[in-house]
Amino acid sequence: MSPSHKSNSTATANAGVSTRHPSLDDGVRLWEIARDTAVLDLNSTYAYTLWCRDFADTSIVAEHDGAVAGFVSGYRRPERPDTLFVWQVAVDAAHRGHGIASRMLIDLLDSLAVAGVTRLETTITASNTASQELFGSVAKRRRSTLTVRDLFASHHISPNESDPHEPEQLYTIDPV
Repeated sequence: MSPSHKSNSTATANAGVSTRHPSLDDGVRLWEIARDTAVLDLNSTYAYTLWCRDFADTSIVAEHDGAVAGFVSGYRRPERPDTLFVWQVAVDAAHRGHGIASRMLIDLLDSLAVAGVTRLETTITASNTASQELFGSVAKRRRSTLTVRDLFASHHISPNESDPHEPEQLYTIDPV
């Protein structure tokens, strides 16, 4: 994917937005966007910067007027290299509601098709209806099957029973 790859199908919905793979310089901005959502599990700035180095080819950022407006972080599962696991999707508050999250996912999937990626996985909590709708709409646009099943119970991902993490369901889009 070129640094200013643009999708014609969504150009009107998010005019002036381009997508590209992240660089080291994007790590802190990704952390800021994730923090400002107030709903994502926040990782350290180091983790986001490391992600931009080690998983740049399987992640994407959206830019508007030269500033990062959103990101999708993902990786190819080592035991299933045909599968992209999407770790986080976030869009800056000022840019939400314009189809940028969907645009990033579609552009990322398009860029990974040549590498043999044919499936997408992500986990979503039952209360995260925005993500449920996002991945449902991507499956519909791709004319793909979306399956949902339980994956992680609270005890798998909560170190503290007094503040349990909501269970996560595995969403699979196949083929992409």
